[in-house]
Amino acid sequence: MRIRIVDAFTDRPFAGNPAGVLLLDAFPPDSRLQQIAAEVNLSETAFAHPLPAGADADWALRWFTPAAEVDLCGHATLATAHVLRTTGQAGGAVRFATRSGVLSADAGEDGAIVLDFPTAPLTPVPTPPGLAAALGAQPLSVHDTGPNVGDLLVELPDEAAVSALRPDLRALAEHSRRGVIATAPATAGQGYDYVSRCFFPRVGIDEDPVTGSAHTALAPFWSGRLGGARLTGWQASARGGLVGTELRGERTLLTGHAVTVIEGQLLA
Repeated sequence: MRIRIVDAFTDRPFAGNPAGVLLLDAFPPDSRLQQIAAEVNLSETAFAHPLPAGADADWALRWFTPAAEVDLCGHATLATAHVLRTTGQAGGAVRFATRSGVLSADAGEDGAIVLDFPTAPLTPVPTPPGLAAALGAQPLSVHDTGPNVGDLLVELPDEAAVSALRPDLRALAEHSRRGVIATAPATAGQGYDYVSRCFFPRVGIDEDPVTGSAHTALAPFWSGRLGGARLTGWQASARGGLVGTELRGERTLLTGHAVTVIEGQLLA
């Protein structure tokens, strides 16, 4: 069984978000998928197999953290599309059947890949008791991101406040179904429009390096405030990564590069 490690939302190795990618003939039992994801021990490992002609999609795709299966994952979808392209198994657009419906990946400019994902619905909510203490910062606003993403989106005053976060991860895990997205406008002149950091201790990820799915909520949030459908987000983790976003109503386009860094054989 061939396995690849791909750095997503970056054009250079050892940056962005690494994902495991396994292309299979069919899905083994869920317990086996979870064991592999735990062994790989990255934010997500993607498992895909081809679907027969005439199906609604070209490949079935699932994503697992080391601790759980998730409903939506951007960086591992980007990584899977990259593997399909670089191995010659997909040339143009490819459609994935997932727990969040059919998602597509197509070629962008300069070797980038463009993902077509559902836009997360944003609902303003009161700041939950204890959230500010757990995060280590006082939110300006808090939004629920709906069932597919399952996070709280927390607005902070500026980029410095996002970079300075040192949250109490154990306490933070009590505040959403998946995690917390902290975001703020970018400091002027940085070459991107907004910043974010994403904390998912509830599903076994303390801080995710670059989170495509979170940008389906960040895109409508910042498009409404900054007045542009096309924006660029910088996820300010230790590895860091750029995500291009384009809001198209109920769909959001996510653009990024990817680099394969490891390829090997799963023996067990």
